[in-house]
Amino acid sequence: MAIGQQETREPNYRLTPGDEVNVVLPAPEDPVPKPEDIPLDVVFEDDHLIVIDKPAGLVVHPAAGHWTGTLVNALIHHCGASLSGIGGVRRPGIVHRIDKDTSGLLVVAKTDPAHAGLSQQFAAHGRDGRLERAYLALVWGVPDRRAGTIDRALARANANRQKMSVVREGGKDAITHFTVEDTLPAGSADPAVSLVKCRLETGRTHQIRVHMAHIGHPLLGDSTYGSGFAASRSRLSQQAASALDRLNRQALHAAVLGFEHPVTGDHQNFESPLPQDLETLVELCRNNN
Repeated sequence: MAIGQQETREPNYRLTPGDEVNVVLPAPEDPVPKPEDIPLDVVFEDDHLIVIDKPAGLVVHPAAGHWTGTLVNALIHHCGASLSGIGGVRRPGIVHRIDKDTSGLLVVAKTDPAHAGLSQQFAAHGRDGRLERAYLALVWGVPDRRAGTIDRALARANANRQKMSVVREGGKDAITHFTVEDTLPAGSADPAVSLVKCRLETGRTHQIRVHMAHIGHPLLGDSTYGSGFAASRSRLSQQAASALDRLNRQALHAAVLGFEHPVTGDHQNFESPLPQDLETLVELCRNNN
């Protein structure tokens, strides 16, 4: 045997058809993210899943810069031993996310069967009729059509990898259906703002924000994709402009979430009204006095 070469030996057992093999799975271990007592607005919960109305400012999953204080930390504390051990570790099953500064509905799996079933539905993006997601957004100006579809692929921007951009070639398919719910101020011949409902056929990073900016109607408060519309603030009343300054986030809310329960098969549908910060901004834009 050459110097430095390790001896390898074949195992001294053979399996033949009919042999029984006992597999021992490790007991669930403490999760790497630690439980934290963070208040949660629980909309629905059973043994298999939990639906949360997430406030703006709460990060969903621990990552660089946000290892604590996340929704995952809060769910580990809230759900405790009811979380099943995926790969031997108890943790909530995150099947979709919404941006830190986006508020609204989010479903999380508590068990392995729920995680598998929900993951399949989100992978299909509603094309099989089981999943529904709709967002309410306040955008600058009024789209040319009261309803439409934006079908433009998205990819990481070359100049800034933290941003997404519309691309002609490559990228990932992204489809957003939108309807104009209201124009603000009400009755104005040239409204400054529109309340738009967006339904997702895909779920790409920053999809609604990028798509609405692409058609010339970025979200209010979106400093990443709407910075070029800062001057539009002058079209708002002083009260509405002050409310926009206090918002300090993009005006986007996950308002509707529907899915097939992955264990019972029942259809679940949830709606969340606009949070107070967005409702106040809407009312002030509507009056704009």
